[in-house]
Amino acid sequence: MSQQTPYEKLGVSETASFEEIQAAKNRLTQEYSNDVKTVEDIEAAYDSIIMERLKLRQEGRIKVPDRIRFAERQRETPPTPPSLSLNNSPPWLQQFIDTPSTNDILWPTGIFLVLALIAGFSSADSSSISVLLALGVFANLYFLNRKENKFGRALLITFAGLVLGIVLGWGISQLLQGANLPGEISQSVIGIAIFFIFWLSSSFLR
Repeated sequence: MSQQTPYEKLGVSETASFEEIQAAKNRLTQEYSNDVKTVEDIEAAYDSIIMERLKLRQEGRIKVPDRIRFAERQRETPPTPPSLSLNNSPPWLQQFIDTPSTNDILWPTGIFLVLALIAGFSSADSSSISVLLALGVFANLYFLNRKENKFGRALLITFAGLVLGIVLGWGISQLLQGANLPGEISQSVIGIAIFFIFWLSSSFLR
C-alpha cells in the first residue's frame, strides 16, 4: 500500500472533487476503524491531496472551496472499546459504590485489622467481643457518614453489614465444627467476619 499514490490509497481519481475525496476518506476510516496503522495511512493520503490542491490554488491553477482547510480538519479517531468504569454502571448502583482514595482505604484497613486481630488472637470472652463489635459499629458509622454526611444511610448499611457478618461468621463456624472449636473461638470467627464486612462497606460503599 506504501507504493500507491495518495489518490490510489483513497480509491479516487486525480480529477475527483473535494466532496468525493472527503467521502472516500470518511468511508475508509470508518471501514478500517479497528486498524490504527491503516487509518493513519488514509489520513496521510488525504493530507497529501489537500496540501497538493492548496498549492495548486495558490498558483491559480485550481479552485478550492473556502471551507477546505488542512490545519483545521477534524481527525476521526478509531472507536475505543468501552471501559469497565463506574460511569457505565446503573445509576442506582452509582449511588452506593465508591471509588476510594488511598487514605480512604488505609484508615478502615488499619482499624478493622486491629479489631479483627484482637478478636482472633486474644481468646476474648463474650463481653470483650461485644466491646470490640461496638467499636467496629462506631468506626463503620463514622467512615460511612463522613463520605456523604447521611447518617441514616450509614446506619442502614452498618446494620446490614452487621447482619451479613453474623450470618457469614456463623456459616464459617459451622463448617469448622468438626474441629471441635470452643464457643469463644466461634464468637471470634463471627467477630472477624463482621469486621471484614465492615471494612468492605466502609471502603467501597458510600
